[in-house]
Amino acid sequence: MKPIRVAAAALNQTPLDWENNVANIVSAIEAARADNVSVLCLPELCLTGYGCEDAFHSNGVLETAQEMLFRLLPHTRQMVVSVGLPVLYAGAVFNAACLIVNERIIGLVAKQNLAADGIHYEPRWFKAWPAGVFGMLRIGEQAVPIGDVFFDVGGIKIGFEICEDAWVGLRPGASLAARGADLILNPSASHFAFKKHAVRHRFVLEGSRAFNVTYIYSNLVGNESGRAIFDGDVMIASAGQLVARGPRLRFQPFVLTAATVDIEATRMQRARSGSFEPDLDGDESDLFCAEFNWPEVELTEPQVIVAPWEESEHVKFEEFTRAVSLALFDYLRKSRARGFVVSLSGGVDSAAVSVLVWSMAKLALGELSKNEISSLLGFDIGPAGNAQELTSQLLTTVYQSTRNSSATTRNAAEAVATAIGAQHYDWDVDEINQRYVQTVETAIGRDLNWESDDISLQNVQARSRSPGVWMLANLQNALLLATSNRSEAAVGYATMDGDTSGGLAPIAGIDKAFLRRWLKWMEKEGPIGLGAIGALTYVNQQSPTAELRPQSAAQTDEGDLMPYEALDKIERFAIRDKLMPIEVFQHLKVIYPEQSHDTLVAWVTKFFRLWCRNQWKRERFAPSFHLDDESLDPKTWCRFPILSGGYELELTRLRDYVAQQNNTQKPPKQTKKPS
Repeated sequence: MKPIRVAAAALNQTPLDWENNVANIVSAIEAARADNVSVLCLPELCLTGYGCEDAFHSNGVLETAQEMLFRLLPHTRQMVVSVGLPVLYAGAVFNAACLIVNERIIGLVAKQNLAADGIHYEPRWFKAWPAGVFGMLRIGEQAVPIGDVFFDVGGIKIGFEICEDAWVGLRPGASLAARGADLILNPSASHFAFKKHAVRHRFVLEGSRAFNVTYIYSNLVGNESGRAIFDGDVMIASAGQLVARGPRLRFQPFVLTAATVDIEATRMQRARSGSFEPDLDGDESDLFCAEFNWPEVELTEPQVIVAPWEESEHVKFEEFTRAVSLALFDYLRKSRARGFVVSLSGGVDSAAVSVLVWSMAKLALGELSKNEISSLLGFDIGPAGNAQELTSQLLTTVYQSTRNSSATTRNAAEAVATAIGAQHYDWDVDEINQRYVQTVETAIGRDLNWESDDISLQNVQARSRSPGVWMLANLQNALLLATSNRSEAAVGYATMDGDTSGGLAPIAGIDKAFLRRWLKWMEKEGPIGLGAIGALTYVNQQSPTAELRPQSAAQTDEGDLMPYEALDKIERFAIRDKLMPIEVFQHLKVIYPEQSHDTLVAWVTKFFRLWCRNQWKRERFAPSFHLDDESLDPKTWCRFPILSGGYELELTRLRDYVAQQNNTQKPPKQTKKPS
């Protein structure tokens, strides 16, 4: 046997926050040392932060990264540590992992496969390193190898796959295995998305089995730079068996996950493998050696601990709650704000945003001490003994009524605010709204009315609510949270500078149908360890309504649009799957056989026209959190022209297609037989 102690760390880093990033790395190294760890894998680009964007092309940033790298060296005594940073070589910038052995830089491995889809734009900043190539880089006073290299450290061979390298068909790990690698380190910055853990779990496990190695996977955690959430998914697998797994979506600055693995066991499994083909060409020019005395450790049984919430039948609800709560906490502290303000209308969206702040407070108190929370937030949170007390310090809600508001929504807003502990105000903006209306009426020389001026009269109410709540946020040095969801963003069912007002839009990445189901779950059950909020019954018993028309109009969202479930299905077909109107209609016929063709055509037509007409609104939305592959955020995921032809040809073809279908399905006319 040759047991060694290895570990991976999840780090909560911030782009260009040098002192914080170095402090987190040093803390992780010291925690690993205290656990007798010899090999520590840290996440991709953890020194600079992953989300530096165009700052990666700043020479000052690249130089500072090297400066910080040298600051780490003294902390790596008698350890093997990998650190991610950008490196300038041959006139190009590369995404690299630096291997440090006992206070000495041994070499840098450059990423071969750059993430270029979804929210990732790595080719904008980095070049992909070609397989089988390496060079020498002068860093400080020494020349070290850079590129497609691997290492012999005290007789144990170590190679790298950097994040995307493991997601492609031709993984570098296959070549490393042929050359006898014992450990493959994967420093990653893999963003959170629903069900994504299962994909990572498969390639980590399969990499360790197929390559006959110990595979060490690290990842970032938290809201690193504004939109992407990282879940801290850390895993260690050996010879096809998961031997350690870190907790996900935690609030600590770092989380260490360690395991003891047997190098001889994986070597002998490789020797027994009939499919293993060793690389026998004898060329080891890309193998770089370093002396290292591996300490003796005892082999222990793997203990893979899975949090109960990850095995819940409501795991998507659990993930949503915990991911957005963590993102809110990090956004709050990294923006240096002192709390949140929400215009709480008593409806689904604003209630969901407010409840997410409460869940943030409760999860933070479950993991961190009050002193730790105060230190991270940068201000004293006082005697917060529970989530309601902490929420009262961090969240202010406001119900802003007009003559069109109802007692139902007012009572719902007050009940939710009381249940979660928010500081709550109730004020009337009807007089402000009427002054706007009267000013315009005087200017244009006529009275406005609901028959001819419906949209204008609705929008001015939503906008009348914005100045006061912005003022409150400014007074408190707080973040105003916008309350629009993804379904509304898709069709522009939101008032710019009204309900879209805010510096952050926490639920703009999730659809309305999901939010309604989630709020009902939050009312009855809630996340494991957090519990339910019964007061949400006041919200859930209503039909969603903007309450912008007179009460006599009985306005509802779905009356203005279509059923939210149908809207969300059309959005997925049209935007995520890129289907044309006829194809969307064909899918809807199967899903809604009880609906007439005319109704389905009306839904599809309304969606496509509103989608095209309202791209400018999506461009103006406050930053939102990325949650899945259905995001509509034009800054990071879903690009669409602001001006377009509006699918008019395609919609005409849809109408012609349905007309032809209807004619084909009509029964033939009965003719009287001659007598």
